[in-house]
Amino acid sequence: MKDGLAEYRRKRDFGATEEPQATMGRRGADAESVFVVQIHDASSLHFDFRLEVGGVLKSWAVPKGPSRDPHERRLAMPTEDHPMSYAEFEGVIAPGQYGAGAVIVWDEGTYSTEESSMTEALARGHASFRLHGHKLRGAYSLIRTRRRAGRDAWLLIRKREGRQSASFRGDAVDPVRARSVLTRRTLRQVAAEAEGPEP
Repeated sequence: MKDGLAEYRRKRDFGATEEPQATMGRRGADAESVFVVQIHDASSLHFDFRLEVGGVLKSWAVPKGPSRDPHERRLAMPTEDHPMSYAEFEGVIAPGQYGAGAVIVWDEGTYSTEESSMTEALARGHASFRLHGHKLRGAYSLIRTRRRAGRDAWLLIRKREGRQSASFRGDAVDPVRARSVLTRRTLRQVAAEAEGPEP
């Protein structure tokens, strides 16, 4: 069986980072597939959008974050697969480590799809699904568009549904002030707690 987390493992020193160890997840057949959106204050502040597919979290970096506005298309650049345990990760990745910086969980929940296989849909470059989160709810699509900087570029798009979405305009999220849905902490609070009290 292909090790879908080899790239995740290669990039990290687990003696130096608090990120979860890379192990493939296998849950019951009736378990609902999960998604998570994390805000990551790395070299550039961005959102990480992750979908459970085949025992791992398929991941995309979304600079402006997912939008609830069907008029907006958000660039999503694929990153390495992450372990299922990453869905609950919050903390600070240590300086000198890959992706160094604070991480919080901005949204999480489950998703449903009518795709016969999400793995095959993503391989084709067009996957549709419905998010059931605290903040993100409704139908979305991930669409592969072109190559940018040697990598595939995708768009994350909210689908139009009814009058409300047709009239929706603008959906800006301030990632600095945003709070975790798990702990209600901001990025700054997570970073400050990692530094500990002043001597």
